[in-house]
Amino acid sequence: MAIAFLFCLFLGRFLYVQAFWRDDLNARALDQWTREIPVSAGRGRIFDRNGELLAGNTPAYTVYARANAVRDPEKTAEVLAEALSLSEASLYEKLTDGSRSEIVLAKRIPRAAAQAIEGLDLAGVYYARDDARFYPYGSLACQVLGFTSYDGAGASGLESYYEHVLGGTRGEILFETDLVGVDLEGAVASYVPGTDGLDIVLTIDHRIQALAEEVMLRAYTQYSAAAAQAIVLDMTDFSVRAMVNLPSYDLNDIPRDDLTLLNARSRNRTVSDVYEPGSTFKIVTAAADLEEYLQGNAAAFAPERVFSSSRTRTVDGTTIRCWSDHKNGKHAGQTLAEALNNSCNPCFVDLVMALGGETFYDYLAAFGFGRATGLDFSGEAIGMLLPEQTLRDCDLARIGFGQSIAVTPLQLACAAAAAMGGGERYAPRLVEKICSADGAVVTVTQPVLLGRAVSEEASAMLTSMLEGVVREGSGKKAYLEGYRVAGKTGTAQKYEDGHIAQGKYVSSFVGCFPADAPRYLALVIVDEPQGAYYGSTVAAPCAKEIFEGIVGIMDIPPSEA
Repeated sequence: MAIAFLFCLFLGRFLYVQAFWRDDLNARALDQWTREIPVSAGRGRIFDRNGELLAGNTPAYTVYARANAVRDPEKTAEVLAEALSLSEASLYEKLTDGSRSEIVLAKRIPRAAAQAIEGLDLAGVYYARDDARFYPYGSLACQVLGFTSYDGAGASGLESYYEHVLGGTRGEILFETDLVGVDLEGAVASYVPGTDGLDIVLTIDHRIQALAEEVMLRAYTQYSAAAAQAIVLDMTDFSVRAMVNLPSYDLNDIPRDDLTLLNARSRNRTVSDVYEPGSTFKIVTAAADLEEYLQGNAAAFAPERVFSSSRTRTVDGTTIRCWSDHKNGKHAGQTLAEALNNSCNPCFVDLVMALGGETFYDYLAAFGFGRATGLDFSGEAIGMLLPEQTLRDCDLARIGFGQSIAVTPLQLACAAAAAMGGGERYAPRLVEKICSADGAVVTVTQPVLLGRAVSEEASAMLTSMLEGVVREGSGKKAYLEGYRVAGKTGTAQKYEDGHIAQGKYVSSFVGCFPADAPRYLALVIVDEPQGAYYGSTVAAPCAKEIFEGIVGIMDIPPSEA
């Protein structure tokens, strides 16, 4: 009886091992009797929306060695040193290192060098495909595209975010060996092919991107600025047509040896950094007021209502002043349209205080502040918004004209696009579709509607008022002859250690055209310009140049009179 029980026990264990451990044991046996040389998969390419190549691959190879299979390390090191222009001593040290099964001797050598090594017939030395990444336009959209690591994996930007799409699955070359890694006599290597990555097609138009970079580089240089950014959105679905960050760097010459410089230059500040927007934020306050007026809120200011002509407002003991001295009748009898033209802070204090914190915070949420926009990109900041429960009246007053709140450039661009583009807010996009190498479409990225911030009527009223800002107000230098342009300037003081940094400003402009049927929005930011610093002087002309360039690129006819 005991013998029968033991027999059944051993039989059950045998069947269990056969059934459940089969794959694992096969893999262990294969690993024990073979050595693998990795074969990198072809990395997917990156194109702009017109099919222009922005990131591609050049054929390259990596050379490996298995020390136990090398018959004459000294001679092998000598020959390889000449073929690869490497140190013979270093190669010899690697070739005699028996502690590792596979050793990398050289990465990403050209095809000719790999073929030369093949002709040398060196025992224990192999090479496999390991393509090198290249970027035809060098620094164009460098912070957006990102770069790859030494191992060819995405390290930043879209290269990293879409690694699961671009990277593919690597293959292997398998060699039959004995237990110590020496090739078996007569054994034939087997090849397990990899699966190439897929291509991605961006929403970015390389022509608009190059235009925006050229314009911003002139401003960056002319004003000796600390930095400069720009965003161009298609207002129909918030797809990104251009995203500029200066200073930049060449993707084909990455400063990998200087990590501080690399981190600074590769950071996409339009997405990951925040700033106080200043007067460009008045677009949001005005939109909220107009919507409340249309909904019948008696506290809201009607468009024809005249603000107090006083230069100051005092809230919680804090006095807020207009940049103008209001003498000689300046800013007297202003309506909302004129307050936008004149960028008069006290008027926007009146608006936001009339609406109240609860109502205004509802609009801040509707416009997407305090949360990520949903861009397909890593490291997006959510901005800095005071908790509503801790909000003081003096804080609310300042938020109304763009202080005491910090936003990312992308958040502000999306909010402005919603405010001037019909009221709907979409998630911005950088990738339009994913394709196979032969061009077959695998996935199309559809626009995502996040909600409605204001009504179409309120949006149209606001855009009409912002046309006045460009036609006759602070945004005159963004005016484009023959086209209807709407927008708002901003000049914000910077803070350091909780205090105003003397002489440091952020100059900005956000606007759209054609204002009668909004299509393209541009946000321009120049950080710490020297000499001139008003947004009307520094940033507005940049927006005009960008709009003017888009007219030529997209062949947009003039607006009707």
